[in-house]
Amino acid sequence: MTVLDAFRGQAANCAALGSPFMARLMSLAADRLRPGKPVTDKILAWAGDASANADNVPLRLAGALHALRLQNLALADVYPPHDADDDTLWTAIEDAMDRHSEPILAWLDNPPQTNEVRRAAALLPALACLHQRFKRPVELLELGASAGLNLRCDKFLLNLPEGAIGTAGSAVVLAPEWIGPMPPTRLPHIVRRAGVDLSPLDPTRADDRLRLLAYLWADQPERLDRTRAAIGIARSTPAEVSAGDAGEWLRHELARPPTDRLRVVVHTVAWQYFPRGTRATAEAAMNAAKGDLARIAMEYDGGNGAGVTLTVWPDGTPHQIARADFHGRWVDWTGNAPD
Repeated sequence: MTVLDAFRGQAANCAALGSPFMARLMSLAADRLRPGKPVTDKILAWAGDASANADNVPLRLAGALHALRLQNLALADVYPPHDADDDTLWTAIEDAMDRHSEPILAWLDNPPQTNEVRRAAALLPALACLHQRFKRPVELLELGASAGLNLRCDKFLLNLPEGAIGTAGSAVVLAPEWIGPMPPTRLPHIVRRAGVDLSPLDPTRADDRLRLLAYLWADQPERLDRTRAAIGIARSTPAEVSAGDAGEWLRHELARPPTDRLRVVVHTVAWQYFPRGTRATAEAAMNAAKGDLARIAMEYDGGNGAGVTLTVWPDGTPHQIARADFHGRWVDWTGNAPD
């Protein structure tokens, strides 16, 4: 796959995920990027895999441009809610790449960092299922946690057709299209929130808050508002997010002596990006862990959206309890939780 093919592929992804502006921006980049300037030269000569499943160069560029817009440094007249024609939009993009090449080049050096809050719509009912079975305090352990916003998912409110899960009056309200039966609604008491990421973000730092918002899409203001609200919750609800390899971190965590707490490992659209050795180490750590352990996974599996599985040890068999949109817009709940 060429770099320009990666932009075309990302355009299709953005269209499927409800972002016509991003689909248009990615298509314009695929058609109009030309060598001869520092930013375009770096993009077009990309040495690695530019695709969405690897370096994701298109979203690196998109994040850099959106960061300029969020800081009011460029693109204010052509980004949503404005509706500029293709030529006007691309002229402004080229001007921004010329005038702000240094910060854009720096953004291109780093992978996208997303922390999609709506994925909590799949996590919350899974946690409620675990509470129904164990009725114990929970240590929530997230792999690929980014800024750890979803480590605070119990502070969100998930509205469902026949009830709600979470914290009434929360600033973060999730209302996905819900298909299937009503899940349990009572959540466990989360006594520890910890996670790991190769490059974790800190929601108390302005630069990291900018990164969290910049990788969202400019024509989806509700995602921006929801993430801002989740950042506010994170700033008042402590969590530990460490920098490191997910497998080694989890091996260390699960080597601790068991207590009366239920340890719950969580990961959402992260597993596929871990190196093979990281996945093997994490799997081995979970299979060898002593004490009560569960795993909630929301991951790409080749089907529609992501598969949501719940695993409880010592049995260790994954049970698919739902399918969910990658951005949490819908959840198809089966409720097939392990006994």
